[in-house]
Parts: sequence; C-alpha cells; structure tokens
Amino acid sequence: MSITLPGPTLGVVGGGQLGRMMAEAAAPLGVDLVVLDPTPDCPAAPVATDQIVGGFDDADAIDELAARVDALTFEIELADPDRLAAASEEHGVPVHPDPATLETIQDKLVQKEALADAGIPVPEFVAVATAEGLERVVEEFGGVMLKAREGGYDGRGNVPVETPDEAAPALDAVGGAAMAEEFLDFEREIAVMGLKGADGETRTYPVTETVHREEILRESVSPARAGDAVVAEAESVARDVLEVLDGRGVYGIELFETKGGEVLVNEIAPRPHNSGHWTIEGARTSQFENHVRAVLGWPLGPTDLVAPAVTANVLGDIEETQPATLRNVESTLDAPDADLHWYGKDDVYPLRKMGHLTVTEAVGDPEDADRDALLSQARELRDGLTFRDA
Repeated sequence: MSITLPGPTLGVVGGGQLGRMMAEAAAPLGVDLVVLDPTPDCPAAPVATDQIVGGFDDADAIDELAARVDALTFEIELADPDRLAAASEEHGVPVHPDPATLETIQDKLVQKEALADAGIPVPEFVAVATAEGLERVVEEFGGVMLKAREGGYDGRGNVPVETPDEAAPALDAVGGAAMAEEFLDFEREIAVMGLKGADGETRTYPVTETVHREEILRESVSPARAGDAVVAEAESVARDVLEVLDGRGVYGIELFETKGGEVLVNEIAPRPHNSGHWTIEGARTSQFENHVRAVLGWPLGPTDLVAPAVTANVLGDIEETQPATLRNVESTLDAPDADLHWYGKDDVYPLRKMGHLTVTEAVGDPEDADRDALLSQARELRDGLTFRDA
C-alpha cells in the first residue's frame, strides 16, 4: 500500500465524544473526518472537518455521507447496519467494522449466542419475554441481571432482579425484549481493547481493570490489578473474540474475572470504548488513532503501554438538566501528571458522561507503579470538579 498526505476522508456515523476524540486523532494523520449526528453542533463538530445533521438511520443522510468519504465507520451502536451496507455498495466505499458484526452486537441475546456458539466463555443467559418466565429464571439462578436486548448503554436497560416479585416491574423498566443473565460472584471487571487490521492482523492493548457503580463505568486502571494467569487468559479470550467478529477496527471487550479465576465475556462494543480512553496518554498509539488506521487499512500502531494510567470519568453531579459549566478545573490543570478531556456537551444531566481525566506515572517497570495511589489521586481530582454552583 502506498499512502500519501493529505490523506483520505473518513465518515463516522455518530458525533459524540468518541467521534470527537476520533477526529482529534485523525487530524495529525492528515485524515479529514465528516460526522453524521442528529444534534446540531454535536460534540465532534468543533474538531471534525464537517457535520451532516441527520439521524443514525436516516437513509438520505447516510447516502450523503457515503458520497463524500473514502471509508465509513461508526461510533455508536444505533447506526443502521442495513443502510450502512447499502450506502457502502452504492458508493463503493468500505465500511468497518462489518455491518453484519454491528447487527449481531446490537442485540445482546444474539451477541451472547454467537459467542457461546464459538466456544467463548460467557455467563449463563436466557431470553425472557414474560413476567412468569422471568420469575422461573430468577428462582433457578437465584437472581439475575435483566438486560434490554437492544438500545441499553451506561447501565440504562440493565435491571438487577433478586426475587420473583421484582420480575414484572423489571420487565416494564427495560421496556421490551430482554435477556436474563446469572449474577456472578466476580472478583473484578476487566476489559481488553482488541484491534483488527488489514490482512487479518490482530493486536490487543494491555488488560484494563474497570470500576463500575450503578452499572456506569467510573474509573479504569491500566494495567489491571489482576494476577498473571488472569491477564493471560483475558488476552487469550479477547483474541478468540476477535476471530468471531468481521471487519477492521477497535473492539471494546468487557470481561468478568470470577472469584475462581475464570474469565467470562460480558459485552462487546464494535468501536472505541470508554475502557480504552487511558490509551491516549498511557499507550504508544491511542485506541482512536488505531481505529482510524484500521478502518482505512493502514498499518496499525503499537499498542504497548508507555505509562501506568488511571482514568476517572467526569459525570453529571446535578439533579436536573442544566447548561454545562464545569468548575474548579484549575485543580486538575495544576496536577503535573494529570490530563483533562472535555467532551463539549452543551447540557449536563444526572450521571451524564461529560469528560474524563487520566493520571499517569512514569516508572521503569509498570508493575512497580502504585496503582492504588494513582486511583486515589484520580478520584480526588475528579471529585474536585463539579457542575454545581458555588
């Protein structure tokens, strides 16, 4: 392959924070980015080359996007796989990851069935459609996590069900077809950012520990505070997952480490993921740059760790929607080993992801890093930021 600059134009369905960080990574490569998003002046707009305002399933908007670019990708699972495939064929532009992979992952039940059929370890799961059926499953499993099959994110669409009498309200809460998954007695949640490039090349980033509260990712710790055997198994499972998925790009692979040391797949995102934001400062090549490279068929960048890193998400700490003004930012800017990322969203509401900060530590051997201290520092800096009035 012969690559010249200025480079090609990449079209992205979705212009949220992931599109924003993708555009930031594309610009130094000489790659223009055009995003499609229904929100005028979406978070990616200030750093992207251009924005097409339209819905994620708007056939005309997707067709316009495909006509203007050299390759297509997406940063949100709400993208329409059929319309992406049709636009790709009509305009002769590749789309990655493969729309068929997106379609599989959009339905959590179909996703789990595909993984199980491939022999990849997953928690016990079952489809549920009625309160009576869910009651039986809850009794059998001793409690379950009920998940909406489509559309859930950041904990939305997930409802814990511990007793049979909670079944009917839980089904109402997820509002449609659902999947029940066994409660796991896990040691920690971990994640691997997997990468598929041209000619079937695969790479993985170092295993990351993810810390959730209320089903929302709050912090990530890289490398994970897990034993060598678990780390090796997580990397092996992630590579097996990549073999199941078609199309180039970054895949966020969320995993459980059980009390018994097993590694089970929780969910997959066919795009850069919050679990991999640490790679911007902590890895040789960020997940966003590597996603751009992979989708374009360019050589992949190294995924090696360059510094132990802890990322803390900045969430809305208010009780109702209001214009977004983040306060006390100077406390993070004053920290010499911290980096702040603002997502550019106009409004903040409870628990909305508005940005993140990453704290890194320069050490010779990553295992010598005090990751507990890094986590405490990241939390302290993050908790000093607020959207509340003084």
